[in-house]
Amino acid sequence: NIRATRSNSTMATKFTLSNLACLDTAKSPYPISTGIGFFDHMIDQLNSHAQIGVSVTVTKHGEENGNADKNNHSFEVVNRYADEDQADIMGSVGAALGTELKKLSYPDGDRASRFCCPLDEALVECKLTKKASNGDGGKLINFTLPPYGKYPANKGRAKIGTMKTQHVETFFSNLAQTSGMDISLVKVRGDNGHHVVESAFKAFSRALRNLIDGTNTNNYTSAEYETMWGLKSDSYTSSLELCREGKLERSTKETSILVHILLNGLAKGLDDSVEVDTGIKTMDQFVSILAKEAMMSIEVKCNGDLYVDDHHTSEDVSIALGQVLNTALGTKAGLNRMWCAIGTYGDAEVEVTMDLSNRPCITHNLSLSSNPNEEEYAGDLSVEMLDHVLESLVMNSRSTVHILEKKVGKTVLETALATAMAFGKALRICAAVDPRRAGKTASSKGTLSV
Repeated sequence: NIRATRSNSTMATKFTLSNLACLDTAKSPYPISTGIGFFDHMIDQLNSHAQIGVSVTVTKHGEENGNADKNNHSFEVVNRYADEDQADIMGSVGAALGTELKKLSYPDGDRASRFCCPLDEALVECKLTKKASNGDGGKLINFTLPPYGKYPANKGRAKIGTMKTQHVETFFSNLAQTSGMDISLVKVRGDNGHHVVESAFKAFSRALRNLIDGTNTNNYTSAEYETMWGLKSDSYTSSLELCREGKLERSTKETSILVHILLNGLAKGLDDSVEVDTGIKTMDQFVSILAKEAMMSIEVKCNGDLYVDDHHTSEDVSIALGQVLNTALGTKAGLNRMWCAIGTYGDAEVEVTMDLSNRPCITHNLSLSSNPNEEEYAGDLSVEMLDHVLESLVMNSRSTVHILEKKVGKTVLETALATAMAFGKALRICAAVDPRRAGKTASSKGTLSV
């Protein structure tokens, strides 16, 4: 039942599509071979991040037995149609894949899904809407990806590899029409053209996976969420079976620290499993909220030189916490890897988008230096150290994290604790095992180690 279908449907007047497949949680035996190398790489994100087995071969009339050899990865073969009409190729592939995606099984009723994909130089938000009655086809509602990067200024990249960026919109527009999905792709941030396009395809893939599963980011009460990620799910059980743990003890002239975490779903309950004493109340609150939302047991003890100031204690605790998280998460193979979550505290509302990428980067727009009350402290932690705490935590956990301040808190402390809540929520689902991956890494590279 997982045999890919062949199609002789023509693309414009010069091309044929064959080996078309979009298989849910199964691998197609055929390759992705469009004749445009970077376009192939982007379509492959559906394999890695939507867990959809995608294949498609583009062949020019008269070359049916030639240039699409899946084992030939020479530049000339992979990019054999780079100088042809890319609008026709990318648009027709989009339409064909949309038709295949429409055949998949989706939950009943009107459904919506949203996902943001964090790369170190880009963040794209994808929203998908699929109505029960979609006979009229879908539409590309929003598309704000251009300019693709900032090089050259005000223009961005016209071509990535051999793919012309102007036709990315054509691909998604045609896919929306034939799939019956309304699609929105909005660039939140993006200085690197390659990563803007990659973030868009990954965000679409992840949103599509959620749409099929019936789950959605920031909806933690649905029956589908409970089935996929809840306390009685296969994911939760499989995550506990890994017995993931990280521990670090170290002493310097500035601090003596113990950090010990267990990714155990807070098996003992909240009160018995979270013990944090750093000597800085704000740090204690921040780490405790993060751990409870991530559903991990934690013990943190720090005896630091607070008689000097808060710098060494808050920095060293954050570095150590990031390091033990990285140790506990291991290779990240089989994990969900990406998620985005919103945290609220007081008037503050913050969204954290996280990728356990092994490519550490943090980007945020928190109102720290420009906070409305010109506060120097968030509780008893200096505001400049809050910024440093976030950077130290993310860089040492080797994650990619984008933080968006959606509503400014009355105080910086509210913003800090909303951030901790969102960070923990995102971490919990990123670190969760997805049993469908069977221990394989969620990456088109096949590894996060390099």
